[in-house]
Amino acid sequence: MNQSQSGLKKELKTRHMTMISIAGVIGAGLFVGSGSVIHSTGPGAIVSYALAGLLVIFIMRMLGEMSAVNPTSGSFSQYAHDAIGPWAGFTIGWLYWFFWVIVIAIEAIAGAGIIQYWFHDIPLWLTSLILTIVLTLTNVYSVKSFGEFEYWFSLIKVVTIIAFLIVGFAFIFGFAPGSEPVGLSNMTGKGGFFPEGVSSVLLGIVVVIFSFMGTEIVAIAAGETANPIESVTKATRSVVWRIIVFYVGSIAVVVALLPWNSANILESPFVAVLEHVGVPAAAQIMNFIVLTAVLSCLNSGLYTTSRMLYSLAERNEAPRRFMKLSKKGVPVQAIVAGTFFSYIAVVMNYFSPETVFLFLVNSSGAIALLVYLVIAVSQLRMRKKLEKTNPEALKIKMWLFPFLTYLTIIAICGILVSMAFISSMRDELLLTGIITGIVLISYIVFRKRKESVKAAAKPVTTQQQPDILP
Repeated sequence: MNQSQSGLKKELKTRHMTMISIAGVIGAGLFVGSGSVIHSTGPGAIVSYALAGLLVIFIMRMLGEMSAVNPTSGSFSQYAHDAIGPWAGFTIGWLYWFFWVIVIAIEAIAGAGIIQYWFHDIPLWLTSLILTIVLTLTNVYSVKSFGEFEYWFSLIKVVTIIAFLIVGFAFIFGFAPGSEPVGLSNMTGKGGFFPEGVSSVLLGIVVVIFSFMGTEIVAIAAGETANPIESVTKATRSVVWRIIVFYVGSIAVVVALLPWNSANILESPFVAVLEHVGVPAAAQIMNFIVLTAVLSCLNSGLYTTSRMLYSLAERNEAPRRFMKLSKKGVPVQAIVAGTFFSYIAVVMNYFSPETVFLFLVNSSGAIALLVYLVIAVSQLRMRKKLEKTNPEALKIKMWLFPFLTYLTIIAICGILVSMAFISSMRDELLLTGIITGIVLISYIVFRKRKESVKAAAKPVTTQQQPDILP
């Protein structure tokens, strides 16, 4: 192993960054999780996704502003450290690491479940273990191999969504051969656009916001590309159309083609639409696409956890061994550390699958919102400082600053408070609060230990005592 002086390799190409930024927002939550939102909200789910997407657009713009000034693998953890204080960088860095190691475990189990659809005899725990090991090796080999895998995973997701939108709009407006235009009757004819009331749309925002986690990965990856400012600028500027086309567009197609209260939508909205328009083997196709999305998320999770841990180690907030790089500039030990919970989950899933899965999901539930909140507060402070000291460094600027930044902070706090009053989300908020408390206590212990080490390292000076006369 080489020490980190050689630095992370700048091997991510523009096409890697472009595809990661485009498809980072497309996860299994869109393909599968959107069904429950539509079923509980109705056609108004379009508004839920649009408003949640708008919030994420603001967050990405803020992150882009900071990343253009200082592209680093630590991303918002480093920005929080600089703008708010070391405690904030430490806390959000470890919480984000924890979030993604949980995601790695969840996606490995989910991927194994999908593979069992075709191969019934392979045990779930074994498939989960194989998926984790294979993608770990991909990340360990080089950052370029991570980029290549993510490029092709992302390309499959993007092509799928575009094809889905083309087919959907063709049937909605009657362009498909032998079809009558469906129109927008399903959006208004089953109890109206808001059949469950406007409040259900606001509730939908709370559920939907977690589907967008992953858009920020491009800012972390910026530290390993030759043109970080250019890459981040393109990614943050394109996030608007990505969210509108992929999320809002897809949900609009689903609720236009099928009644919102259809049982098929609750099970799998994309499969339901494809079967409705007569696409053969729709379930088989979507299972493959969802598997691609899951593997993409697993691949990204391994990358993200390792770079965040590397950044924490750089600031002496994690063991220094996680800074060690291979000959290809990859933090191998940091990558392997990210699989820790995955292997535990594989073992525990063998004995108690439902309990483990539920605990993992709930314990990381609200961390995404805490990350968004820290990004917004960091940008608020950094922007004010830069405008006074170095305004030329602001290559990308947050719109309508500081109004939209304050609005975003208020909205995130509102969502966190509302989670306390939603029975299905109360456990997530509570468990995330406990995890956050543990990390904060860890920081206090860490700081005191650091101060005691510094004090012990200071040379002892002896002052000459005056003579005492008899």
